[in-house]
Amino acid sequence: MREGWGQDNPAFRQIFTSLFIPGGTLEQMRWYNDLQKLTTSPENAVRMRYISDDIDVTDLLPQVRTPTLVLHCRNDAVQPFDEGRILAAGIPGARFVALEGRNHVILEGDPSWQRLFDEMREFLRN
Repeated sequence: MREGWGQDNPAFRQIFTSLFIPGGTLEQMRWYNDLQKLTTSPENAVRMRYISDDIDVTDLLPQVRTPTLVLHCRNDAVQPFDEGRILAAGIPGARFVALEGRNHVILEGDPSWQRLFDEMREFLRN
């Protein structure tokens, strides 16, 4: 990550792009490759990777007292679908919504694009 992240050649970042938006168009993939390079230094990318690999907040979930909506695509390549269910099940009163699709970052044109916004609007109204 330290060597590949900041290079002009997006080959290394493309690995992450392929996981986060496997259903993206070539233009969307180029955008995501560029976004990664612009928003995070190689050092911070490494730190975030280590932190996200080691974090486990499962024991804290019952303490959440905030209304919670968990949206998760069935074929997400970044996080297994069941992880979204586990998260929602651990938070009192949380609502879990299964979305169709395989992108972790839901893009305009995805099968669940409209449902994502409908669910968020409804959640924010309540």
